[in-house]
Amino acid sequence: MNSLGLFAAFLLAVLGWLPAGAQAESVALAGMLGSKALLVVNGTAPKTVAAGETHQGVKVISTSGDQAVVEQSGQRQTLRVGEAPVSLGGASGRGSRIVLTESSGGHFMTPGQINGRAVQFMVDTGATGIGMSTQDAERAGINYRNGQAVQISTANGAIQGYRLKLDSVRVGDVEVYGVDAVVTPQPMPFVLLGNSFLSRFQMKRDNSVMTLDKRY
Repeated sequence: MNSLGLFAAFLLAVLGWLPAGAQAESVALAGMLGSKALLVVNGTAPKTVAAGETHQGVKVISTSGDQAVVEQSGQRQTLRVGEAPVSLGGASGRGSRIVLTESSGGHFMTPGQINGRAVQFMVDTGATGIGMSTQDAERAGINYRNGQAVQISTANGAIQGYRLKLDSVRVGDVEVYGVDAVVTPQPMPFVLLGNSFLSRFQMKRDNSVMTLDKRY
């Protein structure tokens, strides 16, 4: 196996890709070769794709630095090198069940989307709402400064944050709308998936598996 094949196998093992037969396209940016994107689609070997070219139905719109904008079925996403894969096309967002597996660190992590932009979530049943940093909000295209200014208590004292309502939050093929969130200036390695999202579901945990069934 060549070096690219080994790298793809490593990504598959670490990030937990969707199988090739899944409805949604699982797409990630494995790297950049000059101005070309190195795409991995549904676990296939990485493919070098230039802006304007299409690979397995995924079109590269533009590239810049360590990121690429891709499109499928009219849906666009910004991919960044090293981030978890995102789903494009296929999935309708009308699903009703989310199944998560506990990570080696004891947390439940999952890629997802906020307002159609890719993020990495960590389930936090102690958080009132979705919690994210200003950097995550900016990457998701959220104009958080239009939200309600609030004071947030931290170990280092009070800081100013912003309370707002997200248009949509999606995990896998399940999407909910009008979700409360708080944006803070403190850097965070992931977005907290709090109770403003989790309360929309009936939660069940069986050892290392968490199942969320949508309430109606």
